[in-house]
Amino acid sequence: MNERKLPTMYGLAESDPDQNLIKREGVSPEALEQIDRIMAEMGRMRQLERQIMRNSQSFMKLNETDMRALRMLISAKHAGTAVTPGQLARYLGISSASVTKMIDRLIEGEHVARRPHPTDRRSWCIEVTGPTHLMARQQVGRHHAQRFEVAREFTDAEREVIIRFLARTSDAMEDSMNGAQTALDDQGKEPEAGQS
Repeated sequence: MNERKLPTMYGLAESDPDQNLIKREGVSPEALEQIDRIMAEMGRMRQLERQIMRNSQSFMKLNETDMRALRMLISAKHAGTAVTPGQLARYLGISSASVTKMIDRLIEGEHVARRPHPTDRRSWCIEVTGPTHLMARQQVGRHHAQRFEVAREFTDAEREVIIRFLARTSDAMEDSMNGAQTALDDQGKEPEAGQS
């Protein structure tokens, strides 16, 4: 890997200089530098992913929710699974009225099509069109292919370490997010009788 100067906004010295969140006693300077580099590379990857998504959205003239819908529909197509509007709304976390508007807009743009549901004659499903599937593969799929190529370069043991790191990082972030939400919820509660 090329040594490069990475943005310092992810460095511990810049993000937590007073050690309010991250205590650093007992951690060697070498380990701190390595951790800073990990954080900086993760930040750089997030920035690149956002840029890739913005470029794809701009090229395909779609918004973020549209792109998430297309990714779900493409995955379902590969799995041979029919997707109803209700399933799509639940996946996206939007109302049925919002998903209907989105589907109508995507149909008008020839990105998706309504089809009779293969097993439920009372229902219909949504499928991504061939041209949009191809466009998404060219715009987003090639980046996934590059990730695969990088992952293939590592040994089985190295990949296990990477998997463990990413999984534990995701778990820690999820716990932190849930803890923050609980704290917000607690702030909004009325004190019980006898408490002040």
